[in-house]
Amino acid sequence: MPQLPLVDHHVHGVVSADLDRNEIDAMLSEAASASPAGTTAFDTQLGFAVRRWCAPVLGLEPHALAEVYVRRRHELGGTEVCRRFLTAAQVDAWLVDTGYESNAVTPPFELAQLSGAPAGEVTRLEPLAERLARAGGTASGFGDDLSTAIHEAAAKSVGFKSIAAYRGGLAFDPGPPSAAEVQAAADRWLREIGRGAPTRLEERVLIRHGIWAALDTGKPLQLHTGYGDADSRLHLADPSLLHDFLAVSETTGTPIMLLHCYPYHRQAGALANLFPHVYMDVGEALNHVGARSTAILAEALELTPFHKMLYSSDAFGLPELHYLGAVCFRRDIRKVTSAFVADGAWSAADAARVSEMIGSANARRVYRLDAGA
Repeated sequence: MPQLPLVDHHVHGVVSADLDRNEIDAMLSEAASASPAGTTAFDTQLGFAVRRWCAPVLGLEPHALAEVYVRRRHELGGTEVCRRFLTAAQVDAWLVDTGYESNAVTPPFELAQLSGAPAGEVTRLEPLAERLARAGGTASGFGDDLSTAIHEAAAKSVGFKSIAAYRGGLAFDPGPPSAAEVQAAADRWLREIGRGAPTRLEERVLIRHGIWAALDTGKPLQLHTGYGDADSRLHLADPSLLHDFLAVSETTGTPIMLLHCYPYHRQAGALANLFPHVYMDVGEALNHVGARSTAILAEALELTPFHKMLYSSDAFGLPELHYLGAVCFRRDIRKVTSAFVADGAWSAADAARVSEMIGSANARRVYRLDAGA
């Protein structure tokens, strides 16, 4: 049976350097701090999944002990480990978010070289605004400068991403801010930076301005929702908080991609059902929930229209996560749809068609990958 084609529509680069046990442990968790003394992130659903599914790619038996796994990784070296996992994933294309710790991981062209599959760039809005602030300029011109930078980025990007969920949450004012609001917010922010504050965009008006400028390009806009690292507040990342924004933005026609969504994947599915421009995935959740991933995917399929769900891994740093996302998604979608067929609810032909839609066809259509845009 041929492999299900996959387009990973939200992913990050890998760390190709050799990693020690503590560094691997840290990348198996979204926590900001190390595991307590005497414990390990290998003792999680994700850690067990790595030992089960990734160990054979390194020439080990399934369920190899963590210390054996780490030692084998060191023997092969970081570059070979990356090459093995990225090629074994057999992903057709990667859409790479370059806005998070970009100096620590491979850029899109290196990910493409290591994997043998093309990689497009997703531009993150908040770092773009932060770079503008560091470059100087005035509050009166900042809004126009940011809009111009976003439109210029659209020429080389397959889409945009906002981390508004990390910068105050998703219950933001739904409409675009006025020019006066943008100038006042820029003045506050640039003054704080001038007094030595970190260049971290938390001005909600400027975040909204960036979002609406990105919508104006027509390129898909990704929004982080649900589970993330300790910098976010989970209750403020519930995608249902976006309802009014989604209602207002519907007239733009620009696709809005709700990323990750867990544990709010049912809410995200409902929004995708209600709004024609809204799409969703369960992203990193399938890796992190490990042996429960099939149940999560089945729940996401309850209300989500099949042409509105996409595949992503949200893998960062460890190439194991890029591989695990792909191999386990293929397994899970097969299990879920096969159960529907066995119950007589779906035909086998529909199961195959929906699997291909979610795996790659929806991403190719929404991001216009085959059009070269």
